[in-house]
Amino acid sequence: MSAPALALEGVRRSFVQAGARIDVLQGIDLTVARGELVALVGVSGAGKSTLLHIAGLLERPDAGEVRILGEPTSNRRDAARTRLRRETIGFVYQFHHLLPEFGALENVVLPLRLAGVGQAEARARAGELLGGFGLEERLGHRPAQLSGGEQQRVAMARALANRPALVLADEPTGNLDEVTAATVFDTFRQALAEANAGALVATHDRRLAAKLDRCFELRQGRLHDLALGSAA
Repeated sequence: MSAPALALEGVRRSFVQAGARIDVLQGIDLTVARGELVALVGVSGAGKSTLLHIAGLLERPDAGEVRILGEPTSNRRDAARTRLRRETIGFVYQFHHLLPEFGALENVVLPLRLAGVGQAEARARAGELLGGFGLEERLGHRPAQLSGGEQQRVAMARALANRPALVLADEPTGNLDEVTAATVFDTFRQALAEANAGALVATHDRRLAAKLDRCFELRQGRLHDLALGSAA
């Protein structure tokens, strides 16, 4: 059996505000298998983004282990963590963060080039991904020339560019209307399945969360399985 895309083991994270310690994550255990989509819900300030940042190796936990494809990361140097993140993890945010001076194709080409992929291969891969998201006629359009839904589809294609094992999405449809959000996420889900990538999706949208394989609520620093109603 292959190792999960992501495994969080006893992850803890605290912050100090106004002299008071706030325990944001209190011993989080969670696995996301390849090809599995897991929803993470919770009120604003519950710590969803912090959990995603730790899972994505953008932030270190105070305690616990983060494993990517079975490999522990806590003792890795920053350069090694950066390389692992670039090679195995894709990110999607509520606000697409596309480079405004580049067209859709070049925005997706960029992470491929940073990973050492040749120009011709990178452009072919980017075009294939964008075509899968229905954007084959919009390759040269800059973000300002695209609708909100189109911009987010470009961001999703960019997240999948380097064939990641894990995709972390923070409110990926939170800036879209209900109809567009459903269409964009259905396309994204299909692309994840084709790539056999696991995904952890933080969202306020319970209807979107219900479409995923499992759903957890982050509450008072702990995960609760919404299906079973028990702490996880």
